[in-house]
Amino acid sequence: MSSTTPQPEGKARSAARRSGHKKGPATTARGAPDGHPAPGHHLSLLRRMLAIRRFEERCVELYSGAKIRGFVHLYIGEEAVAVGVNQALREEDAVVSTYREHGHALARGVSADAVMAEMYGRATGCSRGRGGSMHLFDATHRFYGGNAIVAGGLPLAAGLALADRMRGSTRVTCCFFGDGAFAEGEFHETANLAALWRLPLLLVCENNLYAMGTSLAREHAQTNLAMRAASYGMPAWTVDGMDVLAVEAAALRAAESVRAGNGPHFLEAQTYRFRAHSMYDPDRYRAKSEIEEWKGRDPLKGLAELMRSEGQLDDRVMEELDKEVLAEIDQSVQRAEKAPLEPVSDLLRFVTSETGGAA
Repeated sequence: MSSTTPQPEGKARSAARRSGHKKGPATTARGAPDGHPAPGHHLSLLRRMLAIRRFEERCVELYSGAKIRGFVHLYIGEEAVAVGVNQALREEDAVVSTYREHGHALARGVSADAVMAEMYGRATGCSRGRGGSMHLFDATHRFYGGNAIVAGGLPLAAGLALADRMRGSTRVTCCFFGDGAFAEGEFHETANLAALWRLPLLLVCENNLYAMGTSLAREHAQTNLAMRAASYGMPAWTVDGMDVLAVEAAALRAAESVRAGNGPHFLEAQTYRFRAHSMYDPDRYRAKSEIEEWKGRDPLKGLAELMRSEGQLDDRVMEELDKEVLAEIDQSVQRAEKAPLEPVSDLLRFVTSETGGAA
């Protein structure tokens, strides 16, 4: 089986279907004391993924209409990873991301208004319009980028985790990165130090099989990334990144172990982006048949089908959900277009720190 062929359904997904998804701590914000999902939990997951999907689709329209500029890297197809992992994180935890981070930011709780305004380069954006698509940042949600350099977020995540360890905190730092980052020195330096110092770090590799236009098999002699990560002495395993329930279960297991003081953990989420690397990319390195095959495992459709089979979803509910999400995005676009640009007088603001702390 080639590295670009969708893998069979994982055990976690099958178990989730049989048991109603009972993994995780005895009592969480998501579940009842008996371990079962709280009523409406699956619908909440579906809504979160749908919100990311529709947001990204609107970005395509806005970019094509020259409303937003610069580089834009879409997350369409990978929504289950961001949503599933964030279910395992608490408000006090930290998240470090990549340049394909719209979904991570939204799943973390950064408002669509703040993200859309940032896409427009407006002062009401989460980075005051200074970062754009690749540099989303929101300290109130402990969302520390948006990093445009491949693997650039990994050392920053190690630093955040080290600070928490030195303070004796039980907070977890979660760092998202792609399979391309696995080939960078920053990953291996970070993995080594994290394991050596037993840092409270959750490393989430979103393996979408391509580092820009280079396939995994052409870049790595050994394509089992979880096995390679385990060589640093940390627990590491692979999860079906197209299945939000499987991702949630794996992330809960990993995050709670990290929180308990068991050092760093590594998750390889096997996923796939349905769109090109960026809006500039002609996407000539993948066969159309491969893309269509992966679309057959669309994470939104997969969860919706499960919910329909269990009587949790019908056409009316789905239509209302979609209408609600689209209305919210329409409002975010309208607010972004009316928002002010940062004044020229603030050009040098934040180059150096301000008395009383940064805004």
